[in-house]
Amino acid sequence: MANTGSRTLRLLSLLQTHRHWPGPDLAERLGVSPRTLRRDVDRLRELGYPVEASRGVDGGYRLAAGAALPPLVVDDDEAVALAVGMQAATQGAVAGIEESAVRALTKVVQVMPPRLRRRVDALRAVTEPLVWGGAAAPAVDPAVLIGVAQACRDTERLEFGYTPLDREPMDRHVEPHRLVPLGRRWYLVAYDLHRHDWRSFRLDRLTAPRSTGARFRSRALPAADAAEFVRAALGAPQPTAYRVEVLVHAPAAAVRAKVGR
Repeated sequence: MANTGSRTLRLLSLLQTHRHWPGPDLAERLGVSPRTLRRDVDRLRELGYPVEASRGVDGGYRLAAGAALPPLVVDDDEAVALAVGMQAATQGAVAGIEESAVRALTKVVQVMPPRLRRRVDALRAVTEPLVWGGAAAPAVDPAVLIGVAQACRDTERLEFGYTPLDREPMDRHVEPHRLVPLGRRWYLVAYDLHRHDWRSFRLDRLTAPRSTGARFRSRALPAADAAEFVRAALGAPQPTAYRVEVLVHAPAAAVRAKVGR
């Protein structure tokens, strides 16, 4: 039988995979008796997880809404490491996780005390980012990224300075909709209240985002999604998948020296 700690984690995982578990089925999956299962459920409740139990023929257990992620307790060093790691992830070193990294970074920084934010900024200032497969992407201030992400999440109107290509800086007042990472750049899709139309804004050209505190009702975006809107605005072709097979007449070591692992 697994030890109590690992079994408790297994129980939590099972409760997160199904909305409702009949008691006998759950005990069988864990390989424990109904009495042991009840003790494990009580242990989860002591840790703060709202596990609901129902009696009768259809009785069983369920994890109440809002408990999909366990509470985390981290020390100062771990909090700094999380923030720095998520900042690196927003730069696209690992494709497909940029948006999730922004959301997680927003949550962590929002509750981080000033002394830890200073440590994060200091570490970022002396760290040279690794360039993945080409020229470095334009730098985006994490404070800008976080401020815009929060405004999108909270549906609050946003003001910021913006410098279009080959034009003078100007102030913009928008209703932010979504952030889109595309082509190693970040874009904000928003409804421009000055021009009364949808626009996309490059975040590396955006400065000093300020939430006005004014909430708004989301408008219908004139595209299937925000990514498609940005691609259309840039005139970028839709991505096409190709399967390519290449036969290289060379020793494996020589190939690795040229193209990496």
